[in-house]
Amino acid sequence: MMVLRITIIYDNTSARKDLAADWGFSALVEAHGHRILFDTGADGRILLTNMERLHIEPDSVEEIFISHAHLDHTGGLSDFLRLHPVKVYIPESCPAPRGAESVVRISGPVELHDGIFSTGELSGIEQSMAVKTDKGLVVIVGCSHPGVGDILKAASLFGKPFALVGGLHGFRDFALLEDLQLVCPTHCTRFKREIRDLYPEKYVPGGAGTVIEV
Repeated sequence: MMVLRITIIYDNTSARKDLAADWGFSALVEAHGHRILFDTGADGRILLTNMERLHIEPDSVEEIFISHAHLDHTGGLSDFLRLHPVKVYIPESCPAPRGAESVVRISGPVELHDGIFSTGELSGIEQSMAVKTDKGLVVIVGCSHPGVGDILKAASLFGKPFALVGGLHGFRDFALLEDLQLVCPTHCTRFKREIRDLYPEKYVPGGAGTVIEV
């Protein structure tokens, strides 16, 4: 059975007392034999300290996937790349980072690796990741600026969405979550309580240190 493991490294809240909370998002995605850092939070010092306390070695990360160019998702990128230059996937509109091993600009939907996909840049601002598992697609988002509905629709090109993890901003079209089996709203999500109250059986609280396995 294929297991996807997502470790939240950087979030507005912390699930562990030894990890710092800060405005931003980053998570380690381990799937299909790959270890990909999804976004890098706002502050490199916090990112790297939380990684150390989570026993995640920077040189174990193969690639970085940047959802969009906002500082709360790219602020730790330069510090990380100084330690460990790797390939970085960025949406088409994102400025290219310095110090990367290589930079891949993403415009349309694409398979990055077997079972790991990008939705492509949506609304001229943001890409999301979709990972195929035995239960369906796990969709990982930065801030959902293009809208959760459009993101899930784009991800559906690769399979049936099973789970949604990441920042949802002001999303409140809660009916879109009915067909999902797991929802972990993080970072900028304004209506976490409403999502939890509507879907307690599928709600997973986020926070730095939270680990999700599918």
